[in-house]
Amino acid sequence: LCASIHSHSKVPDLLFPLLHLRRSAAMALGMPEELLPVIIPTIVYWIVSGIYTILWYSSDKHRLFTQEDEDAKNLVTRRRAVAVVLLNQSAQVAIVALSFWVRKGKGDDDAESRPPPSLVRLAWQLMVGLLFVDTWQYFWHRLIHESEFLYKHVHYMHHHMVVPYTYGAQFTHPVDMIVADTISNTLAAHITGMSPWTTTFFFIVHILKSLDDHSGLWFPNSPYSRLLSNNSAWHASHHQLDGSKHNFSVLFLNIWDKLLGTYRPCTVERREGGGYQLRAAAKDL
Repeated sequence: LCASIHSHSKVPDLLFPLLHLRRSAAMALGMPEELLPVIIPTIVYWIVSGIYTILWYSSDKHRLFTQEDEDAKNLVTRRRAVAVVLLNQSAQVAIVALSFWVRKGKGDDDAESRPPPSLVRLAWQLMVGLLFVDTWQYFWHRLIHESEFLYKHVHYMHHHMVVPYTYGAQFTHPVDMIVADTISNTLAAHITGMSPWTTTFFFIVHILKSLDDHSGLWFPNSPYSRLLSNNSAWHASHHQLDGSKHNFSVLFLNIWDKLLGTYRPCTVERREGGGYQLRAAAKDL
């Protein structure tokens, strides 16, 4: 399979200017390419979180929960969440950057001389990476819910947010963060041979989806809401007290939930007074 992909991965002459462009971009940012997958996604995380937070506080039009719900149900303050997320991101930056430097030191990744991947290879890398991370995170997420010890000492921290909000997406125990996010995404990047630039894009795609899932907001016409059943409402239902045994899929797909009997659909209804509210299925599928 890999040989077949490589045989169709010759880069058209038109794409070679991208090689110079990406070098110039890295130089303009003042950092080696190996740092791009950790620095840029982290910046995106906080910029997009800020946008969602402004939307949350500016109007209740798209809220899945009221401010009263958050105040009454959540066991962690937003200030505490920010501190934990920054700590987790610091560890994540160190681990991912180290993994790319090790790979470069072994000669497996010569980012400066490697031509940009073809669209076929790029699509293959992203698709395989997505499936790998979806599978990894489903089984890890299910394990830490079904293990009383792991749930109590590791994952319950994340469920202090019964009412999720965007920048709380990475409010997790450091062990949970490293195993669920850092290791799974880093392995996906290295297994598929992603360049630092492709890895950066892959991480950003993951972050944008995770931020939307934890936003506590519902936009009926957004691509996530219209095209995916694994969306912000579906994940918010998992954060509810009666939802912890269902909906373990984290990223884009919910194939494993449907195959293994942990899928529970939910609907979104207009809330009297403005905004939306969740309605879980009457019985599990």
